[in-house]
Amino acid sequence: MKACVLVVVASLAVTAAVRAQTPQPPKPSTAVGKVPVPLNAKNGWAPRKTADGQPDLQGMWVNFDSTPFETPGAQPAQPAAAAAAGVGPAPNWADHASPMPERRKSMVVDPPDGKVPVLPWAEAKRDYDLAHLEDSWVHETPWVRCITRGVPGGMFPAGYNNGYEFVQIPGFVVIRYEMIHEARIIPMDGRPHLSPHIRQWNGDPRGHWEGNTLVVDTTNFHDRGSIATSAATGRIRGIPHSEALHVVERFTPVDANTIEYEVTIDDPKVYTRPWKVAIPLTRDSNYQIYEYSCQEGNYALPNALSAGRAREKAEAAAAAAR
Repeated sequence: MKACVLVVVASLAVTAAVRAQTPQPPKPSTAVGKVPVPLNAKNGWAPRKTADGQPDLQGMWVNFDSTPFETPGAQPAQPAAAAAAGVGPAPNWADHASPMPERRKSMVVDPPDGKVPVLPWAEAKRDYDLAHLEDSWVHETPWVRCITRGVPGGMFPAGYNNGYEFVQIPGFVVIRYEMIHEARIIPMDGRPHLSPHIRQWNGDPRGHWEGNTLVVDTTNFHDRGSIATSAATGRIRGIPHSEALHVVERFTPVDANTIEYEVTIDDPKVYTRPWKVAIPLTRDSNYQIYEYSCQEGNYALPNALSAGRAREKAEAAAAAAR
């Protein structure tokens, strides 16, 4: 895998050098960096092509969206510590210059009621972990621990750092995530998935094109991850996934400034049925990704654990005084 990463990084450097010497398309002329829409005589629009003839998804994309993840309704009661350790409630996007998609009923589009079909045991584990955040790091999510937001959780809107840079080179698509500075390298050369004995935090992605749609099939997850959303009290915050998790993502450019992102999540050990999320990605050529120093500035985890130790000390002192 290291050799593969080195090859991709080297290829990216070469690609950047070539681009610097190659005539570029017209620069965006609007405040949010929109580019001219090329017309297609038959369909009205078609995406540009890369040098090797693939639909060109390259550039900076954002997913600022105030749409609820699930259809609003009753949420499970969770301890105050759980809310404090999360990212926060639905954010206010007014301070962002990026275009804001139309608010919809929910990001979850299947089942039709907009609710994630979680099995009771998974909800019970979530509730137990959220009630014991001060006891041990093992009860926290990989996001709060600065490991990963997971797949497909890393593509879901958060309270901040919602930038994604797409880079394409022959044989690979790379998605650079602003949150937790992850770079997802997706092979496009038809190679098979890894052996089922090899399991990873974000699984093993394989991509292919269906017309202008980038389809990414991801398997080989281990069972230590979760699918993160922004809402601190959301129903799937802290819901685990199993090794049976299978994720299929579809990236479809519908105009020069919009990609329709759709993902189907299938994990029969955790959910009663597959479920689907759909959100738009919007081009914003003026958006910049800066360093995301998660571990260096991560106070949520040590604060929660220190609070737990202080509580235990107070309880021990109270017991000794009786």
